[in-house]
Parts: sequence; structure tokens; C-alpha cells
Amino acid sequence: MRTILGAEEIRRSVTRLAMQAVEKNRGTEDLAIVGIRTRGVILAQRMRAEIERLEGVTLPLGILDISLYRDDLLSGTCDAVFKGSEIDFEVEGKKIILCDDVLYTGRTVRAALSALSSLGRANAVRLYCLVDRGHRELPFTAEGVGKNVPTSREERIVVHFTETDGEDAVYLFKRGEEV
Repeated sequence: MRTILGAEEIRRSVTRLAMQAVEKNRGTEDLAIVGIRTRGVILAQRMRAEIERLEGVTLPLGILDISLYRDDLLSGTCDAVFKGSEIDFEVEGKKIILCDDVLYTGRTVRAALSALSSLGRANAVRLYCLVDRGHRELPFTAEGVGKNVPTSREERIVVHFTETDGEDAVYLFKRGEEV
């Protein structure tokens, strides 16, 4: 196991991602943040708090459950548990900041876009991730990435947040190492 990001690096990454999101969207008008369950929600909450601190604006925040939109749902390999989405604002016409902890194959992003589009037609959806580990199978890139971490397919990235794991850290595990 190797530590990729510590608490301070995560804090700085969240600040940078929040600033990039506001800059890319030319302010906060019609902007909303949506986190993909589970750890994407924590990134979204932290980015929202940082935007509020920097811009003095509280953005709408939504939680997106992509379980029913996964392409492995019927394959028997899917272990996702549906908890439901919690989006109490109109997606129609919004500029959505979509947050996830790790960008890997792009399949989560595809599912998230399908789930979002079932709620309305956003003016724009921009992806922000804490870690991009490569190995894309679908043609997605993130507008903002905390850290690019080249990995092999045998390696695994694990994100810990204080809210769920009692610490802020990102770890790289090699095949056979305990997570």
C-alpha cells in the first residue's frame, strides 16, 4: 500500500477543483453540484462548501444514485445497492458540476449522465474528480482532476474521507494487498 494523497493534499485539491469549476462556468449563476454516491457526494459537499467560502453563494446540492443505470446491472457481477437519488432542484437549464472520487473506465460517468438526463436536460454537465487513474473504456475526460495517478489494471485506488472512513487519504493498493 502506498499513500497517494494525504489530508492536506486533498484539502488543496478540493479548493483547486472548486475554483476551476467556478472559473470554467464563468461564475455561479445556474450552477448546481451533484455527487455520485457514495464518495462523489463527499467531494461535492466539500466543493460546495469551498465555493460558498470563496464566492459567498450556496449552490444547490444533489445526490445521484446510478445503480439502476449501470451497464453490469443484469450481468450478475453488479453488487450495487439502490439508495435513491436526492435532487430537490430542477436539472433543466442548470450547469451541473458532477463529482466523483475516482475516474477509471468511464462507465460510472456514462451511468451518471443517463441518470441525470432522466431528470431533465441540463445546459452543461462538467465532471470533477479527486483522482484520475486512467484506463478509459469510454471517451470521457474530467474538467478538473485533483491528481492523475497512472496505474496498472492490477492496482486499486481507495479514497478515504473523514466522513466515512475517519481519515482523509488516497491509497494505491497492489494486487494481493489487503484493502
